[in-house]
Amino acid sequence: MAKILLVDDAAFMRMMVKNSLTKGGFADCTFVEAQDGMEAVKKFEEENPDLVIMDITMPNMDGLQALKKIREAHPDAKVVMCTAMGQESMVVDAIKSGAKDFVVKPFNAERITSTVKNILG
Repeated sequence: MAKILLVDDAAFMRMMVKNSLTKGGFADCTFVEAQDGMEAVKKFEEENPDLVIMDITMPNMDGLQALKKIREAHPDAKVVMCTAMGQESMVVDAIKSGAKDFVVKPFNAERITSTVKNILG
């Protein structure tokens, strides 16, 4: 049973990702949530999730900063970044910083589910 950390400052986005994954074959997963990058780094240390799905644009600490901090301490961490349309340069930075993949918002449920299946196997 995988543990997935969902990081987004919008609660409805975390809920949409969770619902998509639950309906897409990941109903047995444990979901942990964080609302910004600072909380994501802290929750990663506490929970040691198998996968992180993280928004890029958030208050306090953005997703790119959090990705770098998490990967510094845990080079094997699996992180998927979520980004709004038009933020392609941030996606390049995220991949260079160790993100395994990215999903463009608004995403469809199949895309997020297939991305998680590819990474978690």
